[in-house]
Amino acid sequence: MNQQLQELDYKNVFHFFSEISAVPRGSRNNTAISNYLADFAKKRNLEYVQDEFENVVIIKEAAPGYENAPAIIIQGHMDMVCEKTNDCTHDFLTQGIELFVDGDYVHADRTTLGADNGIAVAYALALLDDAGLKHPRIEAVFTTDEETGMDGAIGVDVSVLKGKYLLNVDSENEGSLWTSSAGGLTGTCDLPVNRISAKGIKINIAVSELQGGHSGAEIHKNRTNATKLMGRMLFELRNYVHFGLIDMMGGLKDNAIPRDAVANLFLKPEDLEEFQSGFEELVKKYKNELVSSEPNLEIQMNDLGEGEFKYLHPTSFEKMLFMLLNTPNGVQVMSTDIPGLVESSVNLGVFRVEEEKAMFCFSVRSSVNSYKQYLCDKLGYMSQFLGGEFYVRSQYPAWEYKKESPLREYLIKVFKEQYGREPELEAIHAGLECSFFAEKIPGVDIVSLGPDMFDIHTPKERLSISSAIRVYKYLEKAIEGLK
Repeated sequence: MNQQLQELDYKNVFHFFSEISAVPRGSRNNTAISNYLADFAKKRNLEYVQDEFENVVIIKEAAPGYENAPAIIIQGHMDMVCEKTNDCTHDFLTQGIELFVDGDYVHADRTTLGADNGIAVAYALALLDDAGLKHPRIEAVFTTDEETGMDGAIGVDVSVLKGKYLLNVDSENEGSLWTSSAGGLTGTCDLPVNRISAKGIKINIAVSELQGGHSGAEIHKNRTNATKLMGRMLFELRNYVHFGLIDMMGGLKDNAIPRDAVANLFLKPEDLEEFQSGFEELVKKYKNELVSSEPNLEIQMNDLGEGEFKYLHPTSFEKMLFMLLNTPNGVQVMSTDIPGLVESSVNLGVFRVEEEKAMFCFSVRSSVNSYKQYLCDKLGYMSQFLGGEFYVRSQYPAWEYKKESPLREYLIKVFKEQYGREPELEAIHAGLECSFFAEKIPGVDIVSLGPDMFDIHTPKERLSISSAIRVYKYLEKAIEGLK
């Protein structure tokens, strides 16, 4: 454990955060962290369930005097988004995350930190491990693959749960209680492409150093999608000289705004000088346009030499480019009921031009299910119109606001006692697993909370240490007060 974290720790919160950080736990790579949680329960003789989805439920029966208090469900997901900088060699499949302290913040080395949602796991483990805690029955639910479609929450069996109060610890804003979230879906367009071959030179273009971010929490911050910017560059480069597209890629996750994009182009040697002149003009224009929103933008060009290359047939290239330029991306509708809330959005998260197809992967979010379906149908219509196929890989419903919530009112009371002020009540545009638990557990009362985190889903992700400790103390006080 990092020595500075050890000195700052409270009730083993960062002890457990350090332990789970040492376990590789990217989405779709859940076995090791799931087994760690099961072993945690075994060592403490706690009842647990580990299911076929590798979800883990750990139950700690009520402390003496709390037998009649209402059971509380503590819920979070064990997987993390795996993003890193271009110069980082970290292997998320085999290596854990090394933690670093900078003032009040804990962060990783050029990778995502995994505080989203590792802090929920650490909180739950600290509560389960605390022999002196006064508490009702605690039911800790750790789900898998939240970041790639909420598959764990979809599959989890809740029959073992008795709690009707659920605390989801997957928010990142101390002082806010989240009360509803958007629904969403992930969909893919596969657009077939044909190729031709010719001799020429290969030019590499790279867009990098954009801010990126979470496609729910930060979609409203005017952050440029690297893939869309590359598409614009290809569109405008055609005004200078003819070229062909060999391949292209941008983005790593459906729910992350792409920070980088790369394209390899075919060019005749005699057109190189004119191409380079046009490229430089466009770079200057884009940097001027984005000087405030994307101050670190880099666009570079490299000559990779001569050879014979297979590139997209002009018809295939035009269809691919048309889709890339015209597909909806970013905020689509703002809420008229809640000022400042994004109602509906689309994020082109992953894009690839492969040998026989161009693949577009989207994350669609909306707090209005009918409009979510409209956006899905719109993407499908565009795909089919261009001769492609669109299919939905996963989707989740909205978590709707409850006007009557005893848990919310109780948490407001406890918050005022600890902080001396009212908490903010927020509806969010990001998706939360709360929606599935609301469907699975009749009458369940849900609130989401968490400590201050910043730049989640990016290598700049960091967690406030002091905030994490304050929110844990808030959880302790709320749990002990349930008697």
